[in-house]
Amino acid sequence: MQRWDEEAEVIVVGGGLAAHCAALQAAEGGAQVLMLEKEAQVGGSTVLSGGSFAFAGTDLQKSNRIEDSSERLFDDLRRVGEYGNEEAIVRAYADHQLDTYHWLASHGVTFDKIFLAAGQSVPRAHSRNPREVIEILSKRAAQSGRVTTRTSSPVRRLLRDGLEGPVQGVRIETDGKARAIRARCGVVLACGGFSRNDQLLKLFAPSQSKTHRAGGPGNTGDGLMMAWQLGAGMRDMGYIKGTFGGHPAAGPGEHALMLPIYVGAIAVNSKGERFIDESKSYKLIGDAVLSQPDAIGFQVFDRKIFEKGQDGIPTMAFKAKLALGQVIAAPTLAELAKKVGIDPEGLAGTVAGYNAAVDAGRDAQFGRDGLSNHYGALAKIDTAPFYAYPSKSVVVATYCGVSVDPAMRVRDVYDTVIPGLCAAGEVIGGLHGNAYMTGSSLGKASIFGRLAGRSALAA
Repeated sequence: MQRWDEEAEVIVVGGGLAAHCAALQAAEGGAQVLMLEKEAQVGGSTVLSGGSFAFAGTDLQKSNRIEDSSERLFDDLRRVGEYGNEEAIVRAYADHQLDTYHWLASHGVTFDKIFLAAGQSVPRAHSRNPREVIEILSKRAAQSGRVTTRTSSPVRRLLRDGLEGPVQGVRIETDGKARAIRARCGVVLACGGFSRNDQLLKLFAPSQSKTHRAGGPGNTGDGLMMAWQLGAGMRDMGYIKGTFGGHPAAGPGEHALMLPIYVGAIAVNSKGERFIDESKSYKLIGDAVLSQPDAIGFQVFDRKIFEKGQDGIPTMAFKAKLALGQVIAAPTLAELAKKVGIDPEGLAGTVAGYNAAVDAGRDAQFGRDGLSNHYGALAKIDTAPFYAYPSKSVVVATYCGVSVDPAMRVRDVYDTVIPGLCAAGEVIGGLHGNAYMTGSSLGKASIFGRLAGRSALAA
């Protein structure tokens, strides 16, 4: 018989956004919650993200005269994922997203900036500094009097009653000693993906060997492997792709994604040639850049596009990246090409052809007809100075993982719920499919974190 060193009603494994939302939701349901984070501080990959949440039908959209709805969001997610995502999981996101937007606001997480980004048919990327989000929710969890957060406490195993019984708790390692902690209700896995685990990446995504690696330092696939040991099913493993827009000199803990393509830039290789429709998801562009010379692309734009940048939004912080020397500027396209290592004649011909296509109202080469998902008018690149942002594909998050039902209960390989075990955030699969909509990662962390916390309490 298993001997327990301590117990809680709900145990949440992880310390990022999904974990905080799960813990706070369970606490609001009356549970005593223990949140276990293996790193020395909470935050995970959340604090390295761009801070965008994909919500629809919000008051912020309405105040900006943007028409959107849960149904339109559902359709966009399905279309962007090329219908490889799981319809029931996408439906859970769409059905609960607006309530979660208001729930976050009730806890002090509000948004004042919105912009158009990858996969969106209308602007719906609601922006907030992710560190502030974690700080706010962490404070609210502590104030509840029902959530205990313990850092430097890696969970090593899930403890189950026999081969098919419920998950009863976890085994952790703290101060070099193993401890068994019982969960009287349920366990939530919210401990991220495996962008920092080379073995798992080689196993599931060998084609991504040329990508840079980023994500939270604790994202080594612990939750995935613990659930896998219990026979958990998996979703979307074949869709792992890097994200286009990472600077080649960025360190693994630095969020250096910048995406002027979604306000009009083009993406070219070192020959000066475009290689994809830039309005596509940056996951698909990230895949395409791997086949270019040296697996590098350059986002090229002009002053008009540069002025569309938005301070405080990492992916649109053009001025800040220019000050850092990551964005390169020059008075002519020829000089810009020489500075960054692009063939000058190739770039000149490409830009001239692209500008002619904009004038004609149709990009015949790749079919680009908008800035993102057919939304937004194309712009010519013709006003000095000119800019370039060298861009690699970077694995920031793995966007796949264990199989769950719409209530975030983990399912085994036979689609049977594993009792007592729920999951949320980057550790789960089913939502994204073949590509990715900006904001759906933090969106699913908050939406599905709440659902998982609710289900764990009822387990």
